[in-house]
Amino acid sequence: MLHSYAFSNFQSFRERIEVDLTISRKVAMTEWMSDVPTGERVSKLMAVIGPNGSGKTALLKPMAFISWFITSSFQTLPDAGIPVAPHAAHTNEPSELECTLDIDGKLWRYVLRCTPERVLHEALYQKRERFGYVFVRDWDAETKTYVVKQQDFGLAPQEARKVRPNVSLIAWAAQFGVPLAVRMTASQVNTNVNVLGRMPIGSQDVQVAAQHFSAHADQRERMEYLLSAWDLGLSGVELQEFVVNNPQEPSQTVWVPFGRHKNRNAEFKLPFALESSGTQGAFVLLSRLLQTLEIGGLAIIDEFENDLHPHMLEPILDLFANPSTNPHNAQLLFTCHAIEVLNLVHKSQVILVQKNQDCESTASRMDAVEGIRNDDNFYAKYMAGAYGAVPVF
Repeated sequence: MLHSYAFSNFQSFRERIEVDLTISRKVAMTEWMSDVPTGERVSKLMAVIGPNGSGKTALLKPMAFISWFITSSFQTLPDAGIPVAPHAAHTNEPSELECTLDIDGKLWRYVLRCTPERVLHEALYQKRERFGYVFVRDWDAETKTYVVKQQDFGLAPQEARKVRPNVSLIAWAAQFGVPLAVRMTASQVNTNVNVLGRMPIGSQDVQVAAQHFSAHADQRERMEYLLSAWDLGLSGVELQEFVVNNPQEPSQTVWVPFGRHKNRNAEFKLPFALESSGTQGAFVLLSRLLQTLEIGGLAIIDEFENDLHPHMLEPILDLFANPSTNPHNAQLLFTCHAIEVLNLVHKSQVILVQKNQDCESTASRMDAVEGIRNDDNFYAKYMAGAYGAVPVF
């Protein structure tokens, strides 16, 4: 599980920001929390709220970037840049990122300092009695090479020295079968965020979701049940496979979803292109969430409730609370404009984001706001502006 991540000089954030998912044991335990083998209590979800343009999406991107960099940066072209953007007023300074997580009952910390051109410093630490390095990689500007120190990492030194400037050493080591690197590159993060922001839902996303559900019967059954419960008039979802008219690949097929409907006189079905944007959005969202719930890992979702009725928020979040639907303690990190979420979660599970007059975003966990009380009506006080992170007219 993800315990925390931190970053600085990343997009609209200039100063260091930490997103901490660990929960004090003084807080009453709920089903949205888990006691992990490393001894900490960790939240299964974190809601990010704030006005438009405050930096909510930018707050999600560092963790999505770290996941991509560790697992997939080896696939980039040798001369490609690193898709990281420092604050527009500080482009001559590096961005710094780190995260702490437990894997297989052990606590790890990953640290990265980089520019869009190259990695300057990268390190992986494991906690035993205290954190000790597994590897440390530093750029030597004089020799224009990397100096790599290792302790039980297992990558041959000659291969470590060849690591490309735009590739994580973990992603690099996985290509040589280093067991720890292979394990870490298999970590599961499912997101609708890329370097440009939230990826809008299109017909291709609906087809990809249909393809996923066609191969996962249990998830398909749950998706159909949930959509039918949430969408008035939808009695089920049917997936049909069609051959694509492609002379170069005559056997190519695509899966297309249809919504089943019934009235007092007849039953009929409609292609999802004719269903509401909310139904299409929920279909794609569930393909991401149900996959994460089944195998564990982290879902990072921007504008979680986009096109969804506010009443759908609690049933979706409940999927992460219920051990029967979340057997591997999957986590959800999401931005949200539906302030009703404040009535559902603990104040330690909310991040407030705002932007100051210098165009720098700031963020703080809601339980760190001075003067906030456990018996406050969080929704009412937030709407009244007591906690900040609201639009100013």
